[in-house]
Parts: sequence; C-alpha cells; structure tokens
Amino acid sequence: MALRKIVEVGDPILRKKSRPVEKFDERLHTLLDDMRETMYEQNGVGLAAVQVGVLRRVVVMDCSTDKSGYLELINPEIIETEGEQCEQEGCLSLPGKTGITKRPAEVKVKALDRNGNWCVYKGTELKARCFCHEIDHLDGILFTDRLKPAIETDLG
Repeated sequence: MALRKIVEVGDPILRKKSRPVEKFDERLHTLLDDMRETMYEQNGVGLAAVQVGVLRRVVVMDCSTDKSGYLELINPEIIETEGEQCEQEGCLSLPGKTGITKRPAEVKVKALDRNGNWCVYKGTELKARCFCHEIDHLDGILFTDRLKPAIETDLG
C-alpha cells in the first residue's frame, strides 16, 4: 500500500466524469488499498478515485469514529433518497474550506465490491452526506456547487 497525492481544487480532473470500472483485478485492489490508507492518513471520511487522479467510479469511505465502518463502492448508484438535511461539509480536495449543503437525510446506494459482487448500503446523517458527496465527485461535482445560499438578515 502507498499514500497517494490528493488532487486539489483548480486541477481540471476534478471536473471530469469518471468512467465505470470494468476489470476487477489486482490493479483495482491496489487502488482501493492505497485510497483507504490515504483517506485514513488525511483524517477523511470519504475519498473518490478522481481525488487521487484516477478517473474511475471508485469510492472508499468510513464515517465511523473507530474505523469499523469502512466501505468500498465501485460503480455506485444512488437508488433511493428520503428527507432532507442541511449540514456542514468539507473536502480533502478543498483544504480548509467548509460550507452548508442540502442533502437527503437517508440514502440507499447500490455498488459493486472489489470482487464484482453487487451490494446495497443504506445511510443516514453523515453517511448519507458522504454517499452523496463522493458520488458527486465521480460526476465532476464539488460540494461548493451545492452550497446552501446564506440566509440574509436585517441587522439594521
């Protein structure tokens, strides 16, 4: 395993649409292992392959506090959403930047595992936001594109 360099905002690759994974081989496994190590090293809760310069539909994530919730999502698709939440988000590709985004409160995702088997995952709160945030990356969308407009107040 190796740490990968995280691509930061301004690099045009972050705005490109990632291609589906077709080969489930050692190269994919190495990418997944490297992404996991990189995400944990950077104290992230999710990382998309495009963020390490690879235009493939691959995501790793772990929204737990004890590294027990690790997931690998290959060719993920959101198949169901419910409710709404507005919470603070940040991104490893936009260091130091945060903002309030509107996301579904519950999300169900269908994805392949590292061996090409379909799995279905459900998430609420942070996990739901993470699913949406990382899948957005695969389509060239950054959380800053989804920022909730500031509420204007009359201070006079």
